[in-house]
Amino acid sequence: MRSGQLAAEAGVNVQTLRYYERRGLLPEPSRTLGGHRVYPADAVRTVRVIKSAQRLGFSLAEVAELVDAARHRHGRGQVNLRDHVAAKLGEVEARIADLRIIRDALRSGLNAECDDLEDCLESEECPLSLAELASPVRRASTNR
Repeated sequence: MRSGQLAAEAGVNVQTLRYYERRGLLPEPSRTLGGHRVYPADAVRTVRVIKSAQRLGFSLAEVAELVDAARHRHGRGQVNLRDHVAAKLGEVEARIADLRIIRDALRSGLNAECDDLEDCLESEECPLSLAELASPVRRASTNR
């Protein structure tokens, strides 16, 4: 199938296909005598797998590693999907915990009716804790 047909069936645009080729996620397709790319039918599945993995939070580098492992059927000691999924789940759970802390601080700020960022920066009682975040000691320790 040609690029436009593959792109339409996989739900991406043609530039995405070319980008995936450059990144090694899609094998370079054969070409017609006129120079048009011709992809095998299973390329639709490959592109859908890539997009699904991205929606789950995997970076393209991580997807490339998984796709390459599947393509070459490395031994069990190489790339393990379960290990990647477990690691990604840990990252997502950590982000969720961070977002809950942020959400709670923002709710507290709303409930305290904080109206002025500068006032919050000067007040240690502000639930947004901007005074602590703005201190030079705090900034230095978080930038390591």
